Amino acid sequence: MLECHCIRIMKKPLENRFYYLDNFVTVVESVRTRYRHLLNPQEQAFVDGFGSLPQASAALLVRMVMRKGGLFRLSKLRYDEIGCAGNAAAALVAAGWIDPQPLLDLDQLFSVLTKTEIIAAFLLLQTNKGARKSEQLALLHAAEGVDGSAARTRSFTDWCPSASDSLLQLSAPVVALCDRLRLMFFGNLYQDWSEFVLSELGIFKYEQVDLSPAAQGFSCRQDLDDYLHLHACRERFYNGEMPHAIVADICAEPYPNTWLEERRSKLLFHIAQHCERIGELSLALRLYADNSRPGARLRAIRVLERCGEPEAAFALAQQAEGQAESEAEQQQLLRVMPRLRRVLGYPKLAKAAAVGIVQHQIQLMPPDSGMSVEAALGQYLAREDAPAVYVENALINSLFGLLFWDAIFTPVPGAFFHPFQSGPADLHSPDFRLRRTAQFDAGFAMLRNGGYKQIILHRFHAKENTQSPFVFWGAIDDELLTLALDCIPAPHLEKCFERILQDIKSNRSGLPDLIQFWPAERRYQMIEVKGPGDRLQDNQIRWLDYFASHDIPVAVYYVQWVGETA
Repeated sequence: MLECHCIRIMKKPLENRFYYLDNFVTVVESVRTRYRHLLNPQEQAFVDGFGSLPQASAALLVRMVMRKGGLFRLSKLRYDEIGCAGNAAAALVAAGWIDPQPLLDLDQLFSVLTKTEIIAAFLLLQTNKGARKSEQLALLHAAEGVDGSAARTRSFTDWCPSASDSLLQLSAPVVALCDRLRLMFFGNLYQDWSEFVLSELGIFKYEQVDLSPAAQGFSCRQDLDDYLHLHACRERFYNGEMPHAIVADICAEPYPNTWLEERRSKLLFHIAQHCERIGELSLALRLYADNSRPGARLRAIRVLERCGEPEAAFALAQQAEGQAESEAEQQQLLRVMPRLRRVLGYPKLAKAAAVGIVQHQIQLMPPDSGMSVEAALGQYLAREDAPAVYVENALINSLFGLLFWDAIFTPVPGAFFHPFQSGPADLHSPDFRLRRTAQFDAGFAMLRNGGYKQIILHRFHAKENTQSPFVFWGAIDDELLTLALDCIPAPHLEKCFERILQDIKSNRSGLPDLIQFWPAERRYQMIEVKGPGDRLQDNQIRWLDYFASHDIPVAVYYVQWVGETA
């Protein structure tokens, strides 16, 4: 429901036996208010008529919606607050929202019967009582080839005349509409009704962002239809369907909605990767060539190499060199181009001077079982006056997230449209920073005038355990934050934060494992740890090069265990 331009979740204690119904009503009312124009007449009739149902009937429908599958044994629908499920179902049957006599095929029947009931229903299985349900089902399917009887659809009572139970089925339009309602409310299909409960229990806390009545994830019904279609294609892909058939059903042209286009390009990118793995190189190349997703151009270069087309690969690589999409692509091109030049017989180019990074080779006694190499080195390096802490990506990201909390949660159009968002929907968009220029400028100004320390520590307590795409609540505490703010100079933090903003998706990871502080000297050093046989990853190398080029203290420790050969 809308109140003061903000969706308000009905905060009820879970002792309220109809809490799930209240939550469903919140979704229905929100959709009615914000998206009614996107509903067809049948869907409008549902959201309008739901509120007039008897409470028990509405509660039964929601219970069925929130359970898996669309078929329900009446005897299994037992809820104290609802009472007699048969009586509650009457209004739902009258509305056409559930079917009291659904026709079932053999697979559907097996999904609702126990093994004992299956054996009682089919004489053919009397001599196979010890078989698993899957084996019994296969045996009955094999019988289809004899008389075709098992292939028929029948009512539950026709399949099981002696059963004292009955069966209810949610109508397909109601199932589809409830998924659509969930999509319109959450803006995705991976969040579900449990979000309300987790929030009420305090397991998840979300920043309360004021939402304008115009704050919508979907501007037209076609956006919803396209999302649902892409979701169905994605499910088909992950269920193992052949890629050619799926690609044929995906829109060949980019969607005008940038949010949907990101989903389309991501799915096609994953399908292309799969095609690479199974040797479908021509389809992989076509999908990469038409894809604007970061990394697609580089994959296309690799596929051209595998296809024996080094000239085409070299031409595309030269194009990428002239306008690289990211540091990651630049890094990979430094490896690809020398190989292509060698294959094509072109002269070598002089290598750029490497940035110097401090490196240490160190031998340690093998640690106790279960201790990581990072913990072992941290224990070795730590002194009473120089603690060494395992932080990896947690510290710098958390400092960033706390300082720029207001910028991240600024309610710009299209960023927030439901109360259960851990971050803005446009977090990885190229214009993420540009749309919040004033807020980010204010944060960087605090770095320069010294106000950042107070605001970070204040927000650490004020926003405790509130979901954020940057803050690692379980990995930071007052002591760590105080050490970091005292020992890491503001200009160093500014450089780190600038790099995160350059490419949020890529640069939130790859940071060094440890950080060591010398509080008395107000200095620190970041430490990347590599155990025996381990090597630096590309995103780690990029951060190390960045630190070294900006005089940020960092070192790499290569650890060997005493008594083991390198």
